[in-house]
Amino acid sequence: MSEDVYEGPWLVVGLGNPGEQYARNRHNIGFMVVDLLAQRMGAKFKAHKSRAQTAEGRLGGRRVVLAKPMSFMNLSGGPVTALRDFYKVPASAVVAVHDELDIDYAALRLKLGGGDNGHNGLKSITKSLGPDYHRVRCGIGRPPGRMEVADFVLKDFSGAERKELDWFVDRSADAVEALLTEGLERAQGTYNS
Repeated sequence: MSEDVYEGPWLVVGLGNPGEQYARNRHNIGFMVVDLLAQRMGAKFKAHKSRAQTAEGRLGGRRVVLAKPMSFMNLSGGPVTALRDFYKVPASAVVAVHDELDIDYAALRLKLGGGDNGHNGLKSITKSLGPDYHRVRCGIGRPPGRMEVADFVLKDFSGAERKELDWFVDRSADAVEALLTEGLERAQGTYNS
């Protein structure tokens, strides 16, 4: 699918875990980014029959459906597939926004396709959609010392990280908008750090 030819809606899925206790975890950066995008669109999230919350609007002239799966992270594929089917969106017009351990904190990488790198949310989506969807990978760095990965991603951002968090979420949202409006290559040129 050429990004220039596809006129339908884009599905931008922020990955995270539902519930107030997870809201500020590293694993929930995807939710934070789509919350900001919804603010930019002047849209409110509403419950959708797909077991997700959705907000619809326009970003840079493109029709966009923002989504937050209300399943837990490792079951994200079910709600994402239901939304893809409901809105009739090809996999190549799906964007997953997620935390990434193998990238330094606050760095970004945009890509189309690829593996899941051990990320359970991506693993679930790939199992349902196949690998050919876009990813906005938001770097959270590796756990310090011998801390388990699961413990690290389910902890809130540190005090030092929180000083840059608003800027990081804002830049991640900008990267999603650039991907939708300028295409992958140009967005990569600007945001892949």
